[in-house]
Amino acid sequence: MSRRLMFLAVAVSAAVIGVWALPAAASSLPSGERIVGGHGSAGGTVIEPVYDDMTGQIRYVSTPRGTALPVPTNPRAAAPFYLPVYPAGASVPTLNCQDVPVENCPDHGPAVAAIDAWINRLGGGVLGHDHLMAGPGSHGDFNVAWVPTLVLFTPGAAITQITTLTQLNGLIKSGAVFTVPLDGTNGTPNLTFHCSVVPAAVYAQGVPFTS
Repeated sequence: MSRRLMFLAVAVSAAVIGVWALPAAASSLPSGERIVGGHGSAGGTVIEPVYDDMTGQIRYVSTPRGTALPVPTNPRAAAPFYLPVYPAGASVPTLNCQDVPVENCPDHGPAVAAIDAWINRLGGGVLGHDHLMAGPGSHGDFNVAWVPTLVLFTPGAAITQITTLTQLNGLIKSGAVFTVPLDGTNGTPNLTFHCSVVPAAVYAQGVPFTS
């Protein structure tokens, strides 16, 4: 997701898709945000990895910094952008965004972790999170606007990495996870955003986003 999830007053961002050449099972998975172009606190564009929730393959998303949220959009023209959050100690492969040992998604990783801790009353911390969405041409739920939707594990549930919508729906049905859409309902902020397609080469050319 790039402009970020702060539970009561923050900006989330992300955006659509450029294909990564490796399958999701590859050993060298990309992790962390990168900045392309611009300068200053609101300059440039944030690029980050995301899973195509129809195939489980790595793609990329991009959003300019400094964009106001929510974007004006008809709710019918929005689709969910899922963020599965993993507790510290979980045995999962490299995540799209790591909180430990070093935070590599500084504009939203700490906020995602804080929301998970607040909702689940977890004291052990958060390892990191992934991003799932259906991009153009995937035959999934692609639209012109995206609603950041946290995917949180029920305390005590077995932890498994989620990379497809089929997995996610199965875990929701079993009660292992639940979702929290940041769409302005149930006391959440409305952080709906628009997105744009970028190729994998853009991520490769960016510099790590450190603050």
